[in-house]
Amino acid sequence: MTVFLAFFCNIVFNFAVGLLVAKFLGPEEYGRFALAHATAIAVQTGFFDWIRLGATRFYSERIRREDPALRATLDFGFAIITVGLAIGASLLIMSGVSFTLSNGLIVLALGVAVTNGLFDYHTALVRARFHDRLFARLVLVKNVLAFALMGGGAFWFGSAKMTLIGGIISLSGAVVTARASLRDPASEPRLARLSIAQALMRYSLPIVGANLLYLSIPLANRSIVAILYGFSETGQFSLAYDFGTKAIQAIGSALDIVLFQIAVAMHELQGSTQSRQQISRNMTIVIAMVLPACTGLWLTLPSVEQLIVPLQFRGHFSLLLPLMMTGLFCTAIIQYAINPIFQIKKKTAALIAAALVACVVDPLLILFLPSNADASSLAIAQAGAMLAALIALIGFASLERPQWPRLRDLAAIALANAVMSAALLPMRDQEPGFATLAEQIATGVAVYAIIIMSLDVAGLREITLARLRLTAARMTTL
Repeated sequence: MTVFLAFFCNIVFNFAVGLLVAKFLGPEEYGRFALAHATAIAVQTGFFDWIRLGATRFYSERIRREDPALRATLDFGFAIITVGLAIGASLLIMSGVSFTLSNGLIVLALGVAVTNGLFDYHTALVRARFHDRLFARLVLVKNVLAFALMGGGAFWFGSAKMTLIGGIISLSGAVVTARASLRDPASEPRLARLSIAQALMRYSLPIVGANLLYLSIPLANRSIVAILYGFSETGQFSLAYDFGTKAIQAIGSALDIVLFQIAVAMHELQGSTQSRQQISRNMTIVIAMVLPACTGLWLTLPSVEQLIVPLQFRGHFSLLLPLMMTGLFCTAIIQYAINPIFQIKKKTAALIAAALVACVVDPLLILFLPSNADASSLAIAQAGAMLAALIALIGFASLERPQWPRLRDLAAIALANAVMSAALLPMRDQEPGFATLAEQIATGVAVYAIIIMSLDVAGLREITLARLRLTAARMTTL
């Protein structure tokens, strides 16, 4: 429960910071910020994500005690890559090559990549040890600092550069404040082993490669928008995509940090048969949460735009986000429902093949779709690419003969989503505002939950009742 509360806090702060930055920077400067931040995430994924993935899959409290060489290898690898990036960035700037972004923004994007990689690596270590309170502390400190420094930088300076600097300070500050708790006393640089790094890379690099290919699609599309329509339209495109991504993937990642670790522990302690059953349940739970979230976001969009979206972005936002929604759903299902099939088995090469399908489909759709005066055709192409990747990955997963979710559960999810939509659709035409949004959320959650619980999808009814009994018992003992 602590982890979910931390992630809820993370969602709220991420939305608040993102919207504040967009409001105070405006579409054009936000376009520069968003492109720089997307570049940072791509660099982080390409260079540092294998370290985070290795920690998530192989690090644990037992490994911390019995094999300190793993942590030493991860730490040493992070340090070497950081030095290499600094040297590479210096040579790139001195070469005189020009890019869509200025040299200053590129340098700051690399700084964000390093500090975000450092933060994600340490939170992965904490999660792998199930230290929920330390995880919550890291997330809380980072978000409070980001709200003050990134929001403040955007407000006072109206500058993408100052906003990025605020992000760098907030990420590194969170790690520094918890450095004593994050140390492994037995881990020393001399214990680092090339053989361990190679084993980690064999597991992680296909996942990293696939994620990097997926990230390259919105990054390339933002760059195309900047070239064809200017940074102002890039800002409009980016806010819609970033908002939708944070809304949908925050739910998926909040589930994943618990469900995947359970599947890993199940595989280690009880074998492959039990882990396959757990992954099947995990897939069902992810679909049961992500599908109504996507549907609900579209149904409540008029009120969401009225209440939350900065005035300069309205209109474009309600046009572009629905066009991206299919792609956002597919991305969440790929990452949090299908990928774990390959991750548990340590057979991750198929992830690259599915990502390559997306990278082929996206430019083909851009070429063949009719162009408009805005970036809507690129939003459709992006969604189509992710749908193609999901279909391909399901095909590859079928070759592994996994245990798929029960058809009964999938039918129940579809039924609950349809009934929820029927209940909320008439409210979409009401006057947008807080009262309408609150009524839609309360009605949607109630209708959907009643059907899902009554049909006991993925055993959620028993899980919920067990949690309620435990909470009641704890309250009784107080």
